[in-house]
Amino acid sequence: MILILSSKTDKGVNLVLPKLVERGLDVYWWDPGDYPASTRITSRLVGADWRHTLVTDDAEIDCSSISAVWLRRPQRPKAAKVVEDAGYGEFVAQLGRILRDGWMETLDARWFPARLNTVLHAENKLVNLAAGARHGFLVPQTTVTNDDERLVDVWAETGGRCIAKEIQLVPYELDGQEHGFYTTTLTRRHLTTRHRLAYAPVILQSRIDKAVELRITVVGDQVFTAEMHSQGSRMTRDDFRHYEGNFISYAVHDLPEDVARRCVELVRSLGLAFGCIDVILTPEGEYVYLELNPNGQWGWLEEFTDLRISEAVADWLVGEVSA
Repeated sequence: MILILSSKTDKGVNLVLPKLVERGLDVYWWDPGDYPASTRITSRLVGADWRHTLVTDDAEIDCSSISAVWLRRPQRPKAAKVVEDAGYGEFVAQLGRILRDGWMETLDARWFPARLNTVLHAENKLVNLAAGARHGFLVPQTTVTNDDERLVDVWAETGGRCIAKEIQLVPYELDGQEHGFYTTTLTRRHLTTRHRLAYAPVILQSRIDKAVELRITVVGDQVFTAEMHSQGSRMTRDDFRHYEGNFISYAVHDLPEDVARRCVELVRSLGLAFGCIDVILTPEGEYVYLELNPNGQWGWLEEFTDLRISEAVADWLVGEVSA
């Protein structure tokens, strides 16, 4: 069996699932966010091994039958709605997260892209920025801080050419609306409000000129590269995610062999079988590494290019599994 762990609204799963079903494979899609509210997990220690049973609304699964797990984008465990007290609800959810983590670490299967702790380690920007540099990539001058005076130093060091970005995409709610922090080019005006930097850490980097932005998706030893032509719009110039409508055009990019090799080696060095790498191709033809996301989005690239990423993901999950 192949077990997919993700929110039921995940469009990426919907691209891969039909390809698995077409091959006659036994596949189950479950969101750990349903635990412990509407799902039961029982774990028995037999000798030195755990035997897990997963019971949902429509299935009872002996977890020893699971050959591969796709850890995609699951929601966090939560208490059942009948638990009305907020404090007790958080207590229940925290216990659920602890058990979920232990269940994931002791479920014997091939994990894509990796087990949870490995994914969390790899997605940390401090970890993967240093890893990118170790693998020979050019990396922007980078400072991570919540010291407001360091902003003045970085501004001077970069000649006023610097950007600010989140250490991780963390949406927040304000006035009932979900917001996020996009990469921002800093101006002198930001120096006058730099005291706000003390509230939360931020990544400060030298601003790199872009010819195009690249989203490089690594699946095992396969590399898929898409160009994102983001510089024609003020909306997307600093951050390609900040778009409305068709402000970006896409194309398949022929990545140099040595750069592709380093991408595969980088992903593998972090213990991953998959990773989305964001790179700037400068007007001078240099490839500048920005970050790696061990569970980045790629589905929209198939809509605009002929990259067959979903097929590669399905191939990896099938592995040695037979119908």
